Amino acid sequence: MAYEKLSLQGRVAVVIGGTTGIGRALALGLAEAGASVVASSRRADQVEAVSVELEQRGSHTLRVTSDVVDRPSLERLLSRTLERFDKVDILVNCAGFTKRSPTLDVSEADWNAILDCNLTGTLRGCQVFGKHMLERRYGRIINIASLTTFVGFHEVAAYAASKAAVGALTKTLAVEWGSKGVCVNGIAPGVFRTALNAALLDETERGKELKVRTPMGRFGNVDELVGAGIFLASEAASFVNGEIIAVDGGFLASGVNQ
Repeated sequence: MAYEKLSLQGRVAVVIGGTTGIGRALALGLAEAGASVVASSRRADQVEAVSVELEQRGSHTLRVTSDVVDRPSLERLLSRTLERFDKVDILVNCAGFTKRSPTLDVSEADWNAILDCNLTGTLRGCQVFGKHMLERRYGRIINIASLTTFVGFHEVAAYAASKAAVGALTKTLAVEWGSKGVCVNGIAPGVFRTALNAALLDETERGKELKVRTPMGRFGNVDELVGAGIFLASEAASFVNGEIIAVDGGFLASGVNQ
């Protein structure tokens, strides 16, 4: 017999940055758990493609583009979702990017762009959708953190700073909003192979080191993040607040592996 508190039947989820990679996997997983899911990003063609996949899984959805650096676009996303579904129960903030560079050489323009997307973009999503959730006194917000929320990675200072701050933001909002029915948590993905990073992981010394540091001896499949996402979005996690769950094959536990 299924554990009913893990079901997302009747719930409405919005996944910002939900059309590629981790965001797409989480959007499809939430749909398979029963939620109506709106997967949004900047590109209309990607929104369309994922919306078709969601509908093939029996999910009701909506096609709306958005950009986390553009607050009005997030407000439009909320408004359109409320017009269609009357509520938003679950928000996943998954938009972000990185750029590798020696820290001495990082331009202020690159630094500001990364923080504006990864950190302030997450804040914008939390503010826009959090207000609605607080008015309803119910919500589940899942922010996407990183291994760099906890440990340093070579030559990605801006990204690491942004993701460390996402962890702090997650905990602060959990303190402010937890008593008002809104639980705010995060997922810190380990190293997952995607189309964008396959060459890096498979063909470079950096990729070899990342695998050695992962006790399971392999990289993750993005579908392996779905269980954590469903759990945090569900009533099974009703007393989980301010946590960042690492799904990393043991990376953060790693010391000497050989």
